[in-house]
Amino acid sequence: MGGKKTSKTKSLLSFRRRSNKLPSPPPRSPPPTLEITGSPSENRLVPKPKKKTGGARLWMRFDRFGKSELVEWEKNTIIRHAAIPARDLRILGPVFSHSSNILAREKAMVVNLEFIKAIVTAEEILLLDPLRQEVLPFVEQLRQQLPHKTQPKLLGGAGGGDESVPEGAEELPLPFEFQVLEIALEVVCTYLDKNVAELEKGAYPVLDALAKNVSTKNLEHVRSLKSNLTRLLARVQKVRDEIEHLLDDNEDMAQLYLTRKWLQNQQLDAHLGATASNNLLNTSHSVRRINSTRSGSLVTSSDDNDVEDLEMMLEAYFMQLDGTRNKILSVREYIDDTEDYVNIQLDNHRNELIQLQLTLTIASFAIAFETLVAGAFGMNIPCTLYTQNGIFWPIVGGMTAVSILLFLVVLAYAKWKKLLGS
Repeated sequence: MGGKKTSKTKSLLSFRRRSNKLPSPPPRSPPPTLEITGSPSENRLVPKPKKKTGGARLWMRFDRFGKSELVEWEKNTIIRHAAIPARDLRILGPVFSHSSNILAREKAMVVNLEFIKAIVTAEEILLLDPLRQEVLPFVEQLRQQLPHKTQPKLLGGAGGGDESVPEGAEELPLPFEFQVLEIALEVVCTYLDKNVAELEKGAYPVLDALAKNVSTKNLEHVRSLKSNLTRLLARVQKVRDEIEHLLDDNEDMAQLYLTRKWLQNQQLDAHLGATASNNLLNTSHSVRRINSTRSGSLVTSSDDNDVEDLEMMLEAYFMQLDGTRNKILSVREYIDDTEDYVNIQLDNHRNELIQLQLTLTIASFAIAFETLVAGAFGMNIPCTLYTQNGIFWPIVGGMTAVSILLFLVVLAYAKWKKLLGS
């Protein structure tokens, strides 16, 4: 027992000595820019790439004076900048690529018309994906028209107290947001009109070719034409329904007056600041001033329901879209008329085939009589006719004549019953 304890004590001492000889590794602090990537078997340390902003998309900013810039903003930045809820950005997403919506918010207007997806405020417009081929005409129209459509009257009213209005202000009745909306509707209506004109131009030759020759190739062309027509009609109908929805509700149209609300907020802030700066000695004066402010706000609020300018603009484009829709419906009616004509032709050919089949059936019945007589003579039954010379051809001629007579009788009966055409 003592030898065992001595050997154990020696092994523990030797292990402690070896462990003391091993140098302790210094503490390593992980580098801040390194991360483990790849599979667990690789365990490679690579430099951590720069963190990308999730959901950043390309936008173009236009102010009321025509100045523009390209920016890449993510979703949260847009929400904070435009003061709109997050659900409105989903409307501008790819899921609603061919939908049409014009939504009014407290400080912004969300416009989703076909390929134009924008957020319009009283001072600027944020345009999504401005480098798309379809959006480029809208960008060009903004650059051409916005610098010439400044609103000094509205800007002067925002400053408060400056009542001097330039002479050209009376020529600009629409606020900034309605100018943008008008340009958007004009571009969209022009685009839809162009598509309808191209479709109408190619539709009539295809339909005329089908009316002349009902072939698989012509039927495929008409099928493709009809599907394109249906999609285009749905797109025009969506824009038309959205404008009609706005025209039916004056409150929604009043909410679209962003410049009016922006001016009211600025006037309210200015009056509140002036009221707070007054001292206590001018209490009566401030009360009179507040009363005048309230009366002025009442006058302004009485004009909030004045949506005549917007209503006239929307009615003009509604009539234009209604005319575009009528063009599509006229092409669809022509397609329906062509289909009816083709169906009549096919029914006529089908009737001709039925008449031919009936005629052949009558002929088969007449020939069957002659076959019956020939089968009867073909039996090996003793008959005196077999011994007579020169009787074969007269019998064959007689049976043929009877068969022809039977065919004519049945054919005449079918025509008498109007089973066959004349």
